[in-house]
Formats: sequence, C-alpha cells, structure tokens
Amino acid sequence: MKPEQEEARPPLVSVKGTPLIKYFAEVYDEVERFQAHPDDLLISTYPKSGTTWISEIMDMIYKEGSVEKCALKPIYVRVPFLEFALPCLPTGLELLKEAPHPCLIKTHLPVHLLPKSFLEKNCKIIYVARNAKDVAVSFYYFYKMAKLHPEPGTWEEFLEKFLDGNVSFGSWYDHVKGWWDIREKYRILYLFYEDMKEDPEQEIWKIMEFLERPADENLVKKIAHHTSFKEMSQNPMANYTGVPISFMDHTISPFMRKGVAGDWKNQFTVAQNEHFNENYKMQMKGTTLQFRTDI
Repeated sequence: MKPEQEEARPPLVSVKGTPLIKYFAEVYDEVERFQAHPDDLLISTYPKSGTTWISEIMDMIYKEGSVEKCALKPIYVRVPFLEFALPCLPTGLELLKEAPHPCLIKTHLPVHLLPKSFLEKNCKIIYVARNAKDVAVSFYYFYKMAKLHPEPGTWEEFLEKFLDGNVSFGSWYDHVKGWWDIREKYRILYLFYEDMKEDPEQEIWKIMEFLERPADENLVKKIAHHTSFKEMSQNPMANYTGVPISFMDHTISPFMRKGVAGDWKNQFTVAQNEHFNENYKMQMKGTTLQFRTDI
C-alpha cells in the first residue's frame, strides 16, 4: 500500500525543462550517471506509444520465442524501466544492477535527458513512435488510472496540457523529433506503431535484421501471435495487473485499453480536431517526420 506520508498524485517536477513524475525526478541524477554496456539494447518511446508491446517482442526475440521463459517474470522486471522509481518498489536502476547482460532497457526520456553512455558506447536503440492524436487519448486514460500522475482534469483540459508539453516526459513533438533527428548518427531503428499494427510480421523481420539475428518464418509468426493485443491483454506477465491498485487502478481504465490506430476519432470533437491540426502543423513545420493517424 502507498505510505500515508506519500502525497497522492504529486505534481510533476521539471528536470532540465522537461516535466517528470516526482519520484522519477528524484532519482534522475543517478539515472544520468548510468553506465550502459555496449551490448545493451535500449527501447525508447514517448509514453503510450507501444512500449510494452515492443518490449514483449524484444524479450521474445532474446529468448528465441520461448513463451515459457517470458512467463517467468513480469515485463517490467524482464525489461527494466531505466528512470522508474516509486515508494516501496525496486527502482529501474536497482533492477538493472541485477539484470544479466546483454540487458534490454526501457526509457521514455527525451534525447536531451538520455544518459550519455548509451550514445557514447554506440548501443543499439529501437525507437517506436505513435501518432500524436492516439497518444493524447491513451495518455489521458493512463493518467486517470496511474495515480503517480497529477489529476488529468477533463479531456479538454488534458488535451491543452498535452499540446503545451505540460505532461509527464514533456512535449510529444520534441520527443519524436529529437530521436528522429539523431537516428542516422547512431545505431537507431526508428519504427512506427501504425506500421506494427498494419503488418506486425514485417516489422519483426525488420527488428531481427537490425539485431543481426537469424529469423525463420515460424519464429516470426510465433512472436507476432504471442505479442498481439489480444494475447498480451490477457497475459498477467505483460498487462500490469500485478501492480498494486494504489499505483495503477485497472477498474478506472485497463493499462492495456484498446491498442488500435485511429481511436482518437471516438474522443476528439470537430473543434478539438481542428485546433489540434493547427497546432500540429505549426509544431511539425520543417521536419521530414510523417505520421498516419489511422490505418
């Protein structure tokens, strides 16, 4: 249970201009000093962009498709969350100290907050980006159920916070563009959530090639099946149902809610969509990065 002295839904704390969850901000100095190994693989995403999905895919690849080995521990233990910290739970850094090498590591940090060792040691990095409209909707429901965030307010209020970058991990625009801009300087595979939904097997082949691992059709099909939304949403080692209700309340909204592309159409009003489009056009001016808002 949450200790009584801990503040319910604490406000975000700015770290180098980026708002972070209070507990994450408190360990950031130690996170910044983290020393990656050259053979570590980093999974990077903005929140609600398919992080758990790509983590499960990667763990299955590393375990050569063994469903049994993947079922031994929750995904957040198998793929430690670098900057994670919460009262009464092991931090991401503590889990990484115990993790065997090569490590799979997850982060939501924007490029400017990433520990320098990942780029200095030329670690392979997989970045997954999802269209902003679906991210905003998914993030709103996640804010409601994950009580380490401040109260989201109404959908309309949250949408304004999202557009202004006043949400956990800051601006979606800065995040996706920051990683896009360095993708060719380092060993970064930049993937899109919508492509993964449209043809998961093709994207798994792409990942295997990036990892320089032999892949056969049966392995790819097996991974695609076991990492489908249907399978993962029913898998207690992937769906976060083991997390204490004081931190994540699945009765408010399940952690794995819909897992689709285009759900924003069920949430946005016409006026909100027009307002969003104007903001988007301004913020994405000059970048070659392009998204699909449905498939």
